[in-house]
Amino acid sequence: MSMATPVSAAQAVGEFLQSPDDLLKLAAFRKKLEKEKASIDVRLKNGVKEQLDATRSGLRKLFSTRGNIQGVKDEVQAMDKMCNDPKIVVSTFDQISRVSMVHRNFEQTEEMVNNLIAMSSKLDDLENMLSADSEDILGPAPNLLRIHYQINRLEAFRNQTMHQAKRSSKEVRATLTRYFDRLNQLINAFDEYIYALARNILPIVRAGHPDVIVKLLKIIEIEGKEDQKAIALKLVKKAAKMDVASKFRSMQANARVLKYYHSKLQKAITESVQQRFDDAHEREGGDPVAFLENTTWIYQDLIRIEEEVAPCFPPDHAIYLQYAREYHKALNASINKIMTTDPEASILLVLHGWIKEYKKNMKELNVPPEAMDPPLLDGNEQSLIEDYLALIVSKLDEWTKNLMRTEIEAFSTRAEPPEVDSDGLYGMQGAVILFQMVNQQVDAAMDSNQGIILARVVEEIGRVMRGIQEQWTRLIDVEFKKHTEKPEEVASGLVEYCIALANDQLRAADFAETLSGRIEPLVSEKYQGAIHDRLNDAIDGYLDVAKKCTQTLIDMIFHDLKPASKQLFQPPWYDGIMAQIVETVRDYMSDYETYLNQSLFDLLVEDLLDAFLVNYITALANAPKLKMPAASERVKDDISEVYKFFGAYKKSKELEPRLEVLEQILSLLEASKSLVFLSYWSFAKVHGPNIAFVENIMKARGDFDRSAVSEVMESIKRKVKEEDLQDPEEPTIMKKIAIQGVLSRFLQRT
Repeated sequence: MSMATPVSAAQAVGEFLQSPDDLLKLAAFRKKLEKEKASIDVRLKNGVKEQLDATRSGLRKLFSTRGNIQGVKDEVQAMDKMCNDPKIVVSTFDQISRVSMVHRNFEQTEEMVNNLIAMSSKLDDLENMLSADSEDILGPAPNLLRIHYQINRLEAFRNQTMHQAKRSSKEVRATLTRYFDRLNQLINAFDEYIYALARNILPIVRAGHPDVIVKLLKIIEIEGKEDQKAIALKLVKKAAKMDVASKFRSMQANARVLKYYHSKLQKAITESVQQRFDDAHEREGGDPVAFLENTTWIYQDLIRIEEEVAPCFPPDHAIYLQYAREYHKALNASINKIMTTDPEASILLVLHGWIKEYKKNMKELNVPPEAMDPPLLDGNEQSLIEDYLALIVSKLDEWTKNLMRTEIEAFSTRAEPPEVDSDGLYGMQGAVILFQMVNQQVDAAMDSNQGIILARVVEEIGRVMRGIQEQWTRLIDVEFKKHTEKPEEVASGLVEYCIALANDQLRAADFAETLSGRIEPLVSEKYQGAIHDRLNDAIDGYLDVAKKCTQTLIDMIFHDLKPASKQLFQPPWYDGIMAQIVETVRDYMSDYETYLNQSLFDLLVEDLLDAFLVNYITALANAPKLKMPAASERVKDDISEVYKFFGAYKKSKELEPRLEVLEQILSLLEASKSLVFLSYWSFAKVHGPNIAFVENIMKARGDFDRSAVSEVMESIKRKVKEEDLQDPEEPTIMKKIAIQGVLSRFLQRT
C-alpha cells in the first residue's frame, strides 16, 4: 500500500472553504476543530501517564528481584558450607558418623550371614521349580515369575557381597566365588530356559498357553529396565564424575551382568523361523518342488501370529511385522539356496508361478510392504523365465544333438535295416523320442498358466525342429551324391532308409499338428497366432523333408534308368525299351508301396508320373531324326505301357488328363503337313505356344523336309501372333521341358 500524501494546513482549509458561502460556516468549523483538539490532548495525556506508571513498576520489580537473587545465593553458599563440613554445625559429628557406620556394618554383616545360610535351601527350591517347568517347554510354566523374582534377589545379593569383598583377601574372594557358583549355574540355566521359551513362542500359543508368553515378556521388560539402569550407571562413572558416583552406595555395589534379553528375544524369533524352514526342507527330502508346493504352513503361521501371538505383545513391539519380515527373509534365503543348485527347467517354472502366488497371498494377509524387503530374488523373478528359456534351449540343443548323432549315424552307416512298425512300414525312432521331450517341456510350460512362457517355449521348439529338418535335408543330399558318384564306396540300403525317414517325418508332422491342436485352445488370442505359425512352420518343414525323401527315391529310380533313358528315340528305342524301363520302375515301386506310408506313396506316384513325362518329353524334344511312321507307332506302344503301369496306382479318370499331353504330342507326330496346325492348336490351347518344342518335333519328323517344316512353323507362328496366344496361368508339364541347343545335342550324341 502506498503512503498517503501529506496535506498542508492551507490545503485542509481550502477543502472546507471552496465557495463564498462557506465563510458563513467559519465559526462552526472553528468550534469543531477546537473540540477535536481537546479530545486528542486528553488521550495523549492519559497515554503518557500510563507509560510512566508501567515504567516505575518495572523498575521496582527489577530492584526487588536482584535482592532476592542475592539472598538465595547467600543461603545456597551457606548450605554448601554446612554440607561439606558438618563439624561446623555439630561438634560431635565425627563420633556420630563412626558409630552410625559401625552399626550399619553390623546390620549388613548379620543380613549377609543370614542370606548365605538361607541361600542353599532357596537354590534347592528354585532348581526344582526350574526343572519342573523345563521338562515341558510348551507347558504352562506356573513357576516362571516366582523363579525370576527369587533369582533376581539372589543375584542382587551376590553382586553386593562380591562388591564388599573387593578389599578382602584373595582367599576370601575365592571362597565367595565358589559359594556363589551354584547360583551362577542356576542363572545360566534360567537364561537358557528363557531363550528356549522365546524360540517356541508360536508352539506355546498353539498349545494353549499364551499366558506364558505374557510372563516371558514381563521378565524381558523388567530385565531390560535393569540393563538400562546398569548402562546409565556405567556411563556416569565413565564420564569422569567419580566424585559424584562415590556418594551413592548402589553405584559402587552394582556389578550387574547385562542380560540383553530383548536382543536375545529377537535372535530367538529369527532362529525359530529359520528352524521352521529347515524342518520343512528336511520333511520334503530336499525336493524344491515339494517344498514350494507345501508352503501353506507359512500363511497359517502368519494368521496364527496375527490372531493369537500379537495380542500377547505390547503394540510397540510390532511383533506381527517382525515375524512377517523374518518369514520373508528365511523364504528368500531358501529360494536363493534353490537357485544356487542350478535347478531344472521345471523347477524354475514352478518357482516363477509360486512367487506370483506368494505375493498375492501376502497382500491378502495385509502384510506391510516393508516386511517383504528385500524382494524375493531381488525383484528379478522375471529373470526366471529367461533362465528357464535359456535352460530349455540348452537342454533341447543337447538332447537333439545326441538324438541326431545317433539318427545320422544309423542313416549314414546303414549297418542294420530300418525298423518295421506295427503297420509293416519302415520307420525310425527320431520323431517319437523328439516329441516325448517336446511334450514334456510343453506340459511344464502349460503348468505355469502363462501364455507368454508357452509361446516362447514353442518358439524354441520350432527353432530346434527346423534345425533338425535342415540337417536331414543336407544329409540326404550328401548320401545321394555318394550313391550316384561313388556307389562302390557307400553302404547299401539308402532306399530303405529314405523310406523310413519319410515315414518318420510324416509321423512328426502328425505329432506337431496334434500338439498345435492341444495347446492353441488353452492360450489367449494374443499368443494363439504365434504358436500356430511356429508349429505350422514346423509341420511344413517335416513335409518338406518327407517330400525330399520321396523325390530322392524318384531320383534313384531315374539314376538307375540313365542308360535306358539315353536310348529313348535313338535307334535301339525302335526295338522297344519302354518295357525294360517300366519293369525297373515297377521293381522300385513294389518296395515303395510295401514300406512307404500310403499318403506319401500317393504323392510319390504323382511326382514319379511328372518326372517320367518330363524325362520322356524332353528326350523327344531333343531327339534326332525320327523314322516315320515307325516312331509314332513306338510312341503309341510307349503310351500304352505307361497307361498300363500307372493304371495300377491311379484311377483312369485321374490318369487320362495327366497323360493327355502324350496323346497330343503323338497327334503332332502323326498329322500330315496340312493338318498339323489342328493338332497343334489342341495342344497349344492347353499348354501354351511352346514354339521351340513344336519346331524341334517338326524338325525331328523324318517325313518332313526343311521346307515343310518352315511352312508348318510359319503358319503356326502367324496364328499364334494373330490370336495373341499366351502361356496358361497355371503352368503345365511343358514348363519343365528343357529344349537343348544344337551344340548340346551334338555333344550328347558324341
